Amino acid sequence: MKFKILTALCFWLALILISCNRDEITFDSPSQMLRFSKDTVFCDTVYSQARSETYDVKIYNNEDKDIQIPRIYLGNGAASLYRINVDGKPGTDFSNVTLRKKDSLYIFVEIAPIANAPEAIAEDQIKIESPAGNQHITLFSVVQDAEYFIQTKTNPNVLANNTTWTNDKVKVIFGDLSLADGKTLNIEKGTKIYFHKNSGMTIGKNSILNVNGDLGAEVTFRGDRSDTKYDTIPVNWNSINFLDQAKLNMNYAKVFGGTSGLEFNNGTANIKNSIIHTFQDFGIYAVNSNITAENLVMNNCGQADFGIFKGGIYNLTHSTLAAFENFDSSSLPFLSIFATNEYQNAAGGTENGALTLSIKNSILYGQSDNAMVLKPISGQSFTYTILNSLLKYNTSSAGFNFDTNGNIINSIKNENPLFENYYTQKLNLRVKTDSPVRGKGNPTAAASVPLDIQKNSRTTNPTLGAYQ
Repeated sequence: MKFKILTALCFWLALILISCNRDEITFDSPSQMLRFSKDTVFCDTVYSQARSETYDVKIYNNEDKDIQIPRIYLGNGAASLYRINVDGKPGTDFSNVTLRKKDSLYIFVEIAPIANAPEAIAEDQIKIESPAGNQHITLFSVVQDAEYFIQTKTNPNVLANNTTWTNDKVKVIFGDLSLADGKTLNIEKGTKIYFHKNSGMTIGKNSILNVNGDLGAEVTFRGDRSDTKYDTIPVNWNSINFLDQAKLNMNYAKVFGGTSGLEFNNGTANIKNSIIHTFQDFGIYAVNSNITAENLVMNNCGQADFGIFKGGIYNLTHSTLAAFENFDSSSLPFLSIFATNEYQNAAGGTENGALTLSIKNSILYGQSDNAMVLKPISGQSFTYTILNSLLKYNTSSAGFNFDTNGNIINSIKNENPLFENYYTQKLNLRVKTDSPVRGKGNPTAAASVPLDIQKNSRTTNPTLGAYQ
């Protein structure tokens, strides 16, 4: 018995000794320069007091050995506007960072600007020191000062007086920002209005929103995610909602990236030289309203660029309403225009009204069989005129006939307008030199809008759409 116990003890002792003699992992100093996934990390424009989203860069060990990097640190140290996380650990200075052979590690980067930072370039470097040589990764961003409008339980977030916004600070809206009834908000050229997720604006009854942009200094309405990939993604914010008798005067604006863009109910709008794109539902949603648009460019709206309900008066001249899907919602129709006399109100009831639609020297074209769908309601007045315009059309579901239709005059059916680029990432709805819409505009209609959206004259041989 004692012999068996002694044998067992010897066995376990030998096993322990063998285990203790296993080779330990050793890390050597790098003998080669490290490789990076990128040598510059550009954190898109951010606003004072708001962190950017997180970016990443990878460091690769191409050597056939495990290495230990003596030091990785931010050049400006603790004073840097940037924050980094090296292989899961936050900080500004890291020593003896290990990296297995043929492996990689992540460095995550974000920028956290200080309060009241002026618009400026923020630069720093992630520095990597090793015996093989000193290297760096450049960090770069634009920081803009921002003014915040934050709705809370104790702050209804209302502009109670006549107000003017200038371009000295980005306007960042959290929740809903309301313009009180009967007041005016003037937005001057170059101003940027950014909405946080699920945020929007409400323009009160009998109130006026004046958007006074200019070519090269457009007023921008978009979500507050600054990375350019969000330019082509909808539902980053809600909408701008105009209540009863509210009025919009808009010139040189860019509106994009929400659920619906401009929503009117018994409102009035005069929209010129503006680009509205990338909305889950409608770029413009209008109920019984009076809207005039010139040099309007629209694209990439899931239901329709322009949705018209119940009735109203709508005049579009030299506008380009493209309807192409640039986000994943294949079940949506992506129309240029949907128009009907009917409207389902909030109480679930149905309302009808007289509707008048005039389209001149414009392009309505997209991926659906019909760019425009009309749904007249029996017993209601539905009047439309299409003059010298290009229209994608299929008789089966458009709700009207194109051929031998006295309401459609000197217009083009189903010819590709040959846009330079209709994808939202490189949105360019100018037409190519061999486009069938060149020189096809009605001169009288063109004379009423003598300059295109780029301020080029179109008084001679006018081209259809917003671009001459």
